[in-house]
Amino acid sequence: MASRAPQRPNNASPQGKICQFKLVLLGESAVGKSSLVLRFVKGQFHEYQESTIGAAFLTQTVCLQDTTVKFEIWDTAGQERYHSLAPMYYRGAQAAIVVYDITNQDTFARAKTWVKELQRQASPNIVIALAGNKSDLSNKRMVDHDEAAAYSDENGLLFMETSAKTAMHVNDIFLAIAEKLPKNDAGGPTPHRSPGGVELENGGGSNPQGGCCGRSQ
Repeated sequence: MASRAPQRPNNASPQGKICQFKLVLLGESAVGKSSLVLRFVKGQFHEYQESTIGAAFLTQTVCLQDTTVKFEIWDTAGQERYHSLAPMYYRGAQAAIVVYDITNQDTFARAKTWVKELQRQASPNIVIALAGNKSDLSNKRMVDHDEAAAYSDENGLLFMETSAKTAMHVNDIFLAIAEKLPKNDAGGPTPHRSPGGVELENGGGSNPQGGCCGRSQ
């Protein structure tokens, strides 16, 4: 059963605080990072998703009780040749989702490496979630759920198994992150630029430092 979308349309946000956070997705190539984002942002799934080159930028909002959380999402490429670019995207991020494929043990090992890198080099208070994707392929499972859950507990991570294909827990993991992020940061408007300093024209814009909260008008 597909999880119920926690977010409301952008023009239906409740009156209250608006918080903006930078979120980055990391993980090996073909684990389904782009599919998770596409499902969360647009409610779509494509059976054959082209590999991300560098990184893709999208935005989506999640409405909590009196707070609207706007995620500025950087979906990074998983190929090894793009690894050196990753710090440019997770630098200043308040949240990260590290994704692995439950049918591929190597991707779980790689996810652990990403978690260590984030713990060592990312913001000290970053909220890290571990997503075991492709749960619809449980008959081909190679990574035990309890093993991943225990690892997450040991490292203070949020953990869910997800399926971009069926939408299982996709919205839930973003909602769990939104609920865990601090909502008391305050700041004025900041320039919306990509990590490379390029203006974005999609109406969302990126804030490399993130974490800007204000009141809705």
